[in-house]
Amino acid sequence: MKRLSTAVLMSLFIVSMNTSGCLSDSIKEVLNIENHGVPGSLTMACLRADQHKSLEFEIVFESGYRPETSSITMLEDRIMEVCDKPSGITFNYIESTFSIDSWSADDVREQGWKFKEEHPHSTSTLYWQLIFPSGTYVDDSVLGVAVDGSTIAIFKDSIEEAEGFFGRPSAEDVENSVVVHEVGHLLGLVNLVYQSPRPHEDSSHPGHSNNEDSVMYWAIESTSLMNFITGDLPNEFDSDDLADLSDMKNEKIKPTDQLWQP
Repeated sequence: MKRLSTAVLMSLFIVSMNTSGCLSDSIKEVLNIENHGVPGSLTMACLRADQHKSLEFEIVFESGYRPETSSITMLEDRIMEVCDKPSGITFNYIESTFSIDSWSADDVREQGWKFKEEHPHSTSTLYWQLIFPSGTYVDDSVLGVAVDGSTIAIFKDSIEEAEGFFGRPSAEDVENSVVVHEVGHLLGLVNLVYQSPRPHEDSSHPGHSNNEDSVMYWAIESTSLMNFITGDLPNEFDSDDLADLSDMKNEKIKPTDQLWQP
């Protein structure tokens, strides 16, 4: 029986430095010097419309690895719930070739910046990039990574392997959750660039929620075959996630490491 193992599902972690979302001060300094930022460093640029009136996702994919339509539709819905973008959210699809079989965080960052068509935050449009390459992460249980302030990679080969018994959850269901989860890290969740007044961070898995109904949950797993077959993976931000984002947007919480501030 094929099951979505805990090890595989823990790939929803942010793994910029092969940890569960914790970035050392030295790593933060290096990324900020290069103006790449850390995951969450463009949170305010997304939440607010002071400068960035629109948001464009650059979807760079290899042939045969285009994201599921449902993943992009769901992502748009989730972002529209929290980010103020009066001029809208758009998606620019770019087919390309990377020729990398085993990806590191540095590979994702380097290739992402090589293929970026626009600077992420220098105009009235904010640009975030999702890469859908062939191959796997160096740890092939990893499904997705957020490596800086604007760059994500989603590993569909590993997602296919994560499909559940009898196709529940389906690879499409898993991809939906992974995409929203990693973009949640670009939004700074959970406590990546701020400290929440709500106790919803998992103390054993920093940067992740302790609520199994949140898409930011540290891992998605089933406790019984029946629950597993239903394929009910969380794909929404929970009330604590939404409250954190609202507090940052309204400046009740002051996020750190921001590349843009109102």
